[in-house]
Amino acid sequence: MTVTSWDEPAGANPRGTLIVLPGRGETPAAYERFGRRLAADAYRVRLVPVALADVEAARVTVEKLLADEELPGPKVLVGADSGATLAALLAPEIAVDAVVVAGLALPDSAGVGSWDDEIEARTACPVHRSVITGDDGFGRGGLNEPLPWSSVELAPSGKPTLLLHGSADPITPAAAALAPYAGAEDVRVRVVNDGRHDVLNDASHRSVAATIVLFLESLRLGSELPEIVRAAS
Repeated sequence: MTVTSWDEPAGANPRGTLIVLPGRGETPAAYERFGRRLAADAYRVRLVPVALADVEAARVTVEKLLADEELPGPKVLVGADSGATLAALLAPEIAVDAVVVAGLALPDSAGVGSWDDEIEARTACPVHRSVITGDDGFGRGGLNEPLPWSSVELAPSGKPTLLLHGSADPITPAAAALAPYAGAEDVRVRVVNDGRHDVLNDASHRSVAATIVLFLESLRLGSELPEIVRAAS
């Protein structure tokens, strides 16, 4: 299994490691911008391919990365679409410090029709649209691929969690994605206004990346996620 890497700039002290689980149809090319941006803030990024027919293989690779002493902590699992669902399910079971769940896919999530429909469902960002359209390896129709779970019971993992979801996601309605985490103290919930399904790579990708960095910086201070920047009292 080939793991794609983005590292911190030369001379920077690494501040942690993100292990990314991509969603249906996605290739490393879809995460080039995300990986470079988080690496620029000195977080190492490792993208693990996920074959839905063999999610156990992805788990094995994730656990090897978690055990790699050359990768700095905190080590955070980041998932999108089916990768978000897998990240949420793995988080209570593996030695990860925190989890970012972005654009959950559920067994009853909607599918798409044409490729144009899929693009509309995924993102409003013209750059990301261009990237996935020009990527010969991208799995068109991926959002119609059935999940390997006939049902999922999602619940807070007990690990610090950032839940990101688009308010205009036509694949998984925001209410369905947020419901399992309602009221959980260890979960930060952030809804992206007008965000679509590929919330990490949508039109608000800069704000989403900044939100993730704020989460990571708080995590470095403690699992209770203390505030770093606050409103004046």
